[in-house]
Amino acid sequence: MKKSYYHRGGDTPLLGQTIPEHFAAIVTRFPDRDAVISVPQQLQLNYTQLAEQVDLVARGLLSFGFAPGDRIGIWSSNNLQWILLQLATARIGVILVNINPAYQQQELQYALKQSKVQCLVTIPAFKKSNYIDMLIELLPDLQHNPANNINTKVLPDLRRIIVFDPQNVESTSVEYSGLTAWPALIKSAERISNDQLEQVTAGLNSDDVINIQYTSGTTGVPKAVMLSHHNILNNAWFAAQSMHFNEQDRLCIPVPFYHCFGMVLGNLMCFSVGACVVTACEHFDAEAVLKAIEQHHCTALHGVPTMFIAELEHENFTQYTLDSLRTGIMAGAPCSPWLMKRVMEEMHCPDILIGYGETEASPLTHLTTREDSLQRRTQTVGHNLPHQEVKIINIDNNQTVPFGETGEVCFRGYHIMQGYFDNPKATANAIDEQGWLHSGDLGIMDEDGYLSITGRLKDMIIRGGENIYPREIEDFIFTHPKVAEVAVFGVPDDFYGEELVAWILLHGGVHCDEEEIREFCRGKLSHFKIPHYIRFVSEFPMTVTGKLQKYQMQKQMIKILEKLPLQN
Repeated sequence: MKKSYYHRGGDTPLLGQTIPEHFAAIVTRFPDRDAVISVPQQLQLNYTQLAEQVDLVARGLLSFGFAPGDRIGIWSSNNLQWILLQLATARIGVILVNINPAYQQQELQYALKQSKVQCLVTIPAFKKSNYIDMLIELLPDLQHNPANNINTKVLPDLRRIIVFDPQNVESTSVEYSGLTAWPALIKSAERISNDQLEQVTAGLNSDDVINIQYTSGTTGVPKAVMLSHHNILNNAWFAAQSMHFNEQDRLCIPVPFYHCFGMVLGNLMCFSVGACVVTACEHFDAEAVLKAIEQHHCTALHGVPTMFIAELEHENFTQYTLDSLRTGIMAGAPCSPWLMKRVMEEMHCPDILIGYGETEASPLTHLTTREDSLQRRTQTVGHNLPHQEVKIINIDNNQTVPFGETGEVCFRGYHIMQGYFDNPKATANAIDEQGWLHSGDLGIMDEDGYLSITGRLKDMIIRGGENIYPREIEDFIFTHPKVAEVAVFGVPDDFYGEELVAWILLHGGVHCDEEEIREFCRGKLSHFKIPHYIRFVSEFPMTVTGKLQKYQMQKQMIKILEKLPLQN
């Protein structure tokens, strides 16, 4: 029998440029075309204007002493400045470290310390989280140390923190001496000439690491995925080719920029072909998305299934004209046939595609096509992009299995990460000696190369497009003085794809209720990591060797939930 291995070459060769080289060529071709529309900020830039602002930020960073290979973190919602920093760091070879806006203090500290961030760029607050207060609590020295040398023992690599207010960028001010306001960064650009900037860019290599994104794995804490110019530029560009995307298109991006979906398949995909990024909202708002599509005649829309459901189910959905839509990518969770059909018909988006991948693969490995049937668009994730290899292996012996058999999905090609930052052991566990990235996902491949995902080896939960690692939540809940043991897992959910469950065994003789556990988590864990269902148990199902059987817990919990009344 034929083995389930598939390699796609391609008539079009891989791009060999750095991101700034490719972007400069796009600016030259489409100088007057719209590049970015930030609806919340009421800002609109063409490619010439975008390039000018990117260079100002890049020169400002150089004047502050940052150089190729340094690491700058961005802790912010979606806005123009996020995009400027994305392109400016690439322009000078600085590694951009993406930080989830929902992170609380403990999570932020881990990311900054683990990736040895030397500069943090942040907004003052996000939703109910006051970032400045969190930073001052974490780093009290910010109140009196100079902005150019904050000198904190907690984060010894961190040298500077830059703050910008998305709604009033040019007038951003700071309360503490250890913080730098965004206007000071722009002002400092005067000290660096364009020739100096060009000299730095000319010294970059397409294989240089340019981005770090945090992802959860099967063991341990979140890991820092290192991605190069070559990784993400090619992934963005070939995604655009697969979507028949060009300079005529306008993409509405409601997914967060900190995630590969927003940064690579959103921003960078547009900039790779001269299309326009439309930022409808700082964080997802269904009606804001609908308004932006109508107002700016968007031709494409990205999102996870929960976003599309929220848009379709919005009470004012029928009031908006969406017939400018043509295509987009839905990814992050399985898509049901009824949802795909509604998006195609009611949202007038006939070429909506299903995507699959992971951050370690830059991120897109598979995509359906507009020529695929509804069945293939909902029952498979398509086939791999050009210049990528994929195979299905037996999880016991690593041998490639025949077509139609289940096994672990593995990838190889230009899109595979450079490794996990400062974690060679985890890198070796993820990428084998032959260069295959082991996804941890179970799948089946047919003889045409179409892949169906059937499950996960990983102990990861995907809730509304957010990757959630149970161990992190378990370790935190275990610190509650009443908790003796805890197991966190996912159960199917019609809206989020999966929802979090925590089974908790208490110490003898104590009482605790669900709200006490949730209150314990609030402000310490991101809201999406707080378990939705909490059950107190007297014992856990275990193997004879004493290992917890989460699949048994999941089966029992599903039966319990089926008997519960529907919750609003």
